[in-house]
Amino acid sequence: MKQSSFSFSVILLFLLHCTTTLAQPAAAPAVPAGPTAAPPPGPIVTLNPPPIGAPIPSGPLNVTRILEQAGRFTLFIRLLKATTVIEQIEHQLNNTNGRMTIFAPTDSAFSTLSSGTLNSLTDPQKESLIQFHVLSSYIAQSQFQTASNPLRTNAGDNSRYRYQLNATSYSNSINISTGITNASVSAVIYSDGQLAVYQVDKVLLPWEIFGSKPPATAPAPAPLAPALAPGKPKKVKPTPIAVSPDNDDTTKVDASGAASLMTMQNVVFFFAVMVAPIIFS
Repeated sequence: MKQSSFSFSVILLFLLHCTTTLAQPAAAPAVPAGPTAAPPPGPIVTLNPPPIGAPIPSGPLNVTRILEQAGRFTLFIRLLKATTVIEQIEHQLNNTNGRMTIFAPTDSAFSTLSSGTLNSLTDPQKESLIQFHVLSSYIAQSQFQTASNPLRTNAGDNSRYRYQLNATSYSNSINISTGITNASVSAVIYSDGQLAVYQVDKVLLPWEIFGSKPPATAPAPAPLAPALAPGKPKKVKPTPIAVSPDNDDTTKVDASGAASLMTMQNVVFFFAVMVAPIIFS
C-alpha cells in the first residue's frame, strides 16, 4: 500500500512539472550578430572664458592633448603633426601669448571626402588646408555675431577664389562657408579666452585648392575714335607745295614784265625832256 502511494506521488509530481514547463513562453530565437553601433562620442572639454581683462591662465597650452581628450580627431591630429602646423600653433600660443581659433573637423567629417582626396594633394597644399582651419585671433562663441567677414585664416589671402572663409551666427548655431563647403559648428571643444577650439562637421575646403579657376579677365578694348557729326565733312588741311625759284616759269614771266615796264618809263621821260624846250621856246 505504501509503495503504491509513493508511486502515485512520483507520477503526480511529474505531471505537475510537465504542465509548468509547457505553460512557459518559448525562448526568442537568437538574433544574428550585426555591425556594432558606433561608440558614443567622447567627453567635450568646455571651459568658460575668463572675464574681460582677466589674466590668461598660466601654463603651456597643448592643443594635441585637448583634441585627444575629445576623442574623435585622430586624422586632424595626424595632419597637424605631419605638416608641422601644430608646432607653429603651440609656439604662437606659448611663446608669444598669441590668441587663436581652431576649427577641428571630426574623423567622420574626413570620411565624407572623396576617396584619394588627401593623397592627391602636395605637401604645401596639405599645409595650406590645415592652416585654413586656424585663425590667429580668438573668437568666442558669442563674438561670431559681430565678426567681420571674410575671416582671415593662417592660409593667407582671404579674397574670393583664394582662401575665403565666412561665418554666420544664428540663434543656436554657427555656419562656416568656404564657397565649396558649408559646415556647422557642432560643439565647443575648448575656450579659455586665449584659445578657442570648435568642432565642425565637415572639412573646410578652400577654393584655391579645390575650386575651379576663375575665368581670365579679358583686356579692355582700345578707345574708339570720336565719330564725325553727320553732314560735316572732315576738314583736310592743305599741304604747302615748295616751289623752286629757279624752275618757276611764272616767276620768270613776272620778272620780264617788270623790266619792260621800267624801260618804257625811261623812254617817255627822255622824250619829254627833249621836246619840252621846243614847245615852250
